[in-house]
Amino acid sequence: MPRAVVGEPADLKREPSRIGRRGFIVLTSITVAIGGFLFGYDTAVISGAILFVRNQFHLTSFQTEIAVSIVLAGALAGTMAGGYLGDRFGRKPTLIMTAVVYGIFALTTGLATGTFVFVISRLFVGAAVGISSMLVPLYIAELAPEDIRGALVTLNQLAISSGVVIAYYVDYLLAGSGNWRWMFMSAVVPSVVLLAGLMFLPETPRWLAARGDFSGAAKVLHRIETSEKAARALQELRDVTEKDQLNFRDLLAPAFRKPLIAGIGLAIFQQITGVNTIVYYAPTIFQMVGFGSAGNAILATFLIGFVGLTFTIISMFLVDKVGRRPLLLISLAGMGVVLLHLAIILGDPHPKKWMVLTDVLVYLAAFDLGLGPIFWLLISEIYPTTIRAQAMSLATLAIWASDFLVTATFLTIVEHIGMRGCFMLFAGLCVVAFVFSFRIVPETRGRTLEQIENSWNRLIIR
Repeated sequence: MPRAVVGEPADLKREPSRIGRRGFIVLTSITVAIGGFLFGYDTAVISGAILFVRNQFHLTSFQTEIAVSIVLAGALAGTMAGGYLGDRFGRKPTLIMTAVVYGIFALTTGLATGTFVFVISRLFVGAAVGISSMLVPLYIAELAPEDIRGALVTLNQLAISSGVVIAYYVDYLLAGSGNWRWMFMSAVVPSVVLLAGLMFLPETPRWLAARGDFSGAAKVLHRIETSEKAARALQELRDVTEKDQLNFRDLLAPAFRKPLIAGIGLAIFQQITGVNTIVYYAPTIFQMVGFGSAGNAILATFLIGFVGLTFTIISMFLVDKVGRRPLLLISLAGMGVVLLHLAIILGDPHPKKWMVLTDVLVYLAAFDLGLGPIFWLLISEIYPTTIRAQAMSLATLAIWASDFLVTATFLTIVEHIGMRGCFMLFAGLCVVAFVFSFRIVPETRGRTLEQIENSWNRLIIR
């Protein structure tokens, strides 16, 4: 006989309609995904603003590099702190704090009268980026029903891509006047919307259950599930949280080695298979094959942004039907083939422009269909409930560190082996990533977070 669920509300019979439940979870996910929008916006807006900032503050080349890259340092710090904050104080309070930081330091960045204030402000914005990059998909995953969890978590990637495109467009609109201050301060608007929206959202049932608040967890589950499913989910949460009171060092135990390796491995492969070099250096590649400078800017922003948005939307519709693993493997295979072809045609002294452009766009389509969004989805699913945020922080830290490594070494690698050799290297790494994903990465479609956790056959029981 199953145990009675302690703390279950007595009014579960008055459950919301299916449309009401789905509407609530979709609206909640969209609201939280504004944090992903700010992630994309604040990392991309510097691309257009830095030209004016450099002139305003008379920055040297070294100071310009610091002004651009300081967000990355902040993101690394935010990622390291975000896991602890999310597990210690809750997902919702930490996201509220992040929205406040986004808003305040968007203002101070735009109002800065000197380099010091500008750099410090961007450092804090970076910290907010680091925290939101892991907590947004985590929050959505812990709230969403398993049958639509993939699509809802992928909203985060869609929001990030939207933020990048909007940032480019805002830069374009304000470039004529040179008003770089409003490029940054415009981020206050989504920050306020996020802050206001979070005030009306619940804490996730998984975090509440991990802290022993089963009554609160039951109330939230009742808003997103039928009474029967809510009771079953609450029982699973009780079983998991009573059996596994884990701490951070338990992630290093043999029982959790596979999910830990899967998350960190995917983080590294997402960066070292070339996506940021394609995005950052697309204008250089286009210039090599004969595109004019105006065409470079348009193609590298609007076309890349459009492809990212389109295929992220396609991924949203497929991820809960086709599954995570198939999309991931198709994505890596497509990326590898396109990179190999791109390397081959760049070896031609006069490569066809349309072929290069097609390869770049198809590569990005393959990335945004699978590896891009599915990394964030999987790391929000595969870790234990009681330490999920801290485990995600490790994987997120790995992605920021890998981003820094690739960005810092790309031009040096090109100097030694050429652009063609560089893409050959990325193609080879796609093969390694394919084998890794085939052997290590699990399928999580249609399973609750507790079922995924139990599938690791844990050895740590307290």
